[in-house]
Amino acid sequence: LPGLHVFAIAFALEVSVGKTNTVMALNNSNVLLPCTFTTCIGFQDLVFTWYFNSTELIYHGKIKNKATEPTAIWHNPRVEFVGSTTKKDNNISIVLNGVEFSDAGKYTCHVKNPKERNAQHNATIFLTVVHKMVETDNTVTLIIVGVVGGLIGLLILFMLIKRVVLFIIKKTQDGKKECLVSSSGNDNTENGLAGSKAEQKAPAKA
Repeated sequence: LPGLHVFAIAFALEVSVGKTNTVMALNNSNVLLPCTFTTCIGFQDLVFTWYFNSTELIYHGKIKNKATEPTAIWHNPRVEFVGSTTKKDNNISIVLNGVEFSDAGKYTCHVKNPKERNAQHNATIFLTVVHKMVETDNTVTLIIVGVVGGLIGLLILFMLIKRVVLFIIKKTQDGKKECLVSSSGNDNTENGLAGSKAEQKAPAKA
């Protein structure tokens, strides 16, 4: 059925070398070449191989089942297996010891699973060998971060100053209102008293 066929493809054997397919190594160092595989129905007598530049075999191994660790059938003396298939990940990574400039190139991790009707899949990783590691210059990034941080600081300072000024203006206006009310009350009282005194005076007799 078409639906079952799509389902089988979606969960078939998959091989991965991680999020990035490039590795940089220092001359005369040891470098890890990562590789993992996944399969939906498990594996039996699975065979995996590592190739250099598609043709040169550098590691050939076999895994009987999930309960057993891989065994090497043949490998280059400079290549060391560092993976494990009895743990969570089916890890078949290798380490290339004593890297030389001539080791730069393409490394292919190939897997064949007889339990999935001899399904095969591979993934490729590219190795670059350098004389020395170059530190990334983050000067521009630091300048940008500093400028942005400074602008944010100025904005916060401006807002604080604005709040203080508005608070002072409000207090000043409230003080003036209180003075006006007080002054107006005093005038009315004085006028009233004066009026009362005037009324109390008897008119002068002729």
